[in-house]
Amino acid sequence: MANQVHPARGMRDFLPVEKRRRERVLRVIRDAYEDHGFEEIETPVVEDANRLHAGLGGDNEKLAFAVMRRGLTVDDLRAAEAPLALADLGLRFDLTVPLARFIASNRAALPPVFRAIQIAPVWRAERPQRGRFRQFMQCDIDIAGEPGIAAELELLAATADALTRLGIPDAFIRINDRRILAAALEHARVAEELREGALITIDKLDKIGREGVTEELDGRGIDGARLLATLDAIRGLVDGGEAEALDGFDEGVLGGVRELLGASVGIRLDFDPTLVRGMGYYTGPIFEIAHPELPYSIGGGGRYDGMVGRFLGQELPAVGISLGFERLVDLVALPETGGREAIALLVDKAVAPADALSIKRDLVAAGQTVRMQRRTKNVTGLLEQLAASGATHFAFVRPGDAAATLEVKPIA
Repeated sequence: MANQVHPARGMRDFLPVEKRRRERVLRVIRDAYEDHGFEEIETPVVEDANRLHAGLGGDNEKLAFAVMRRGLTVDDLRAAEAPLALADLGLRFDLTVPLARFIASNRAALPPVFRAIQIAPVWRAERPQRGRFRQFMQCDIDIAGEPGIAAELELLAATADALTRLGIPDAFIRINDRRILAAALEHARVAEELREGALITIDKLDKIGREGVTEELDGRGIDGARLLATLDAIRGLVDGGEAEALDGFDEGVLGGVRELLGASVGIRLDFDPTLVRGMGYYTGPIFEIAHPELPYSIGGGGRYDGMVGRFLGQELPAVGISLGFERLVDLVALPETGGREAIALLVDKAVAPADALSIKRDLVAAGQTVRMQRRTKNVTGLLEQLAASGATHFAFVRPGDAAATLEVKPIA
């Protein structure tokens, strides 16, 4: 009995039909972003290990795949105090840290306000399970160099356009601001050392409900009822209340959120004061893309003004948003595009390979997509297989045939 051969755990093969579908979705996303003035870049799949573990990636840093230094000896392995001491490189775990490094490396060649597209795979040492993979695709757009709300509005509009083109009109975006969360913790008198844990608990509201969050906050030594009441009051402030109703809240921050919510960007925007987002590098507005039929998000992002400056040596504002491609692709039902015919040549056994190839080359030169296939006895089954793999038409190739004399028929 032959051994089963599978990809590495948490990674996947894609059959041609799956790959074509994924590429169609990516093409729609890329076209939408380019139409909004974003430009695509490419960065290496590996980054310096110290950069990946500089405290910028939150919990994702713990999931980074490390690449061991070349030339290590057995003595080096034994003497190492920690595994990371043996690594000088690592696979990227997201596209934001590489972008920050890219901007710092290429600042002189970039415009003052740079609009970037990154569509590429990333790697995380996740525990493989449904919906979680160790290699997956991310689709990011970012704007660097624009400190004002205009950048957020551009990102939201481009994202909305991409989702509309993909046929997902019911998606909406939840909005909050990390500065609002910080002020809420201050107002609710949450001790400094308890604030990170408080945010982790608040982020569970959708999963464990208000009562569960209150109980968990109380268990952390935090007045859960007071903190949730503060967040409720913030919702009222953003909806139009007076900022003086709560001490310590910056009217400029609240006004910025109101301005975002009031803009027409092509998608529904909802304020959610309990939205946290896990990455600690966010410094301002944060976003999460949701769908009413799904219990999980299909994208997110936010402003991270401090990150690029750590590499560049001077402050540079930046904000980005990412589509969760692996979740998104399952929602999309794009039809096969019209485009060129894909012709399968069913070649008789009596036809010399060189003659069949000559016919194929003539058809390709005429603008057709062509594949050759030896004709089998079960033509019906063969055509079904070819249709499933993307062929739209077929033609029998017999001795003496030429490209101009072939009878090309659609596959029913």
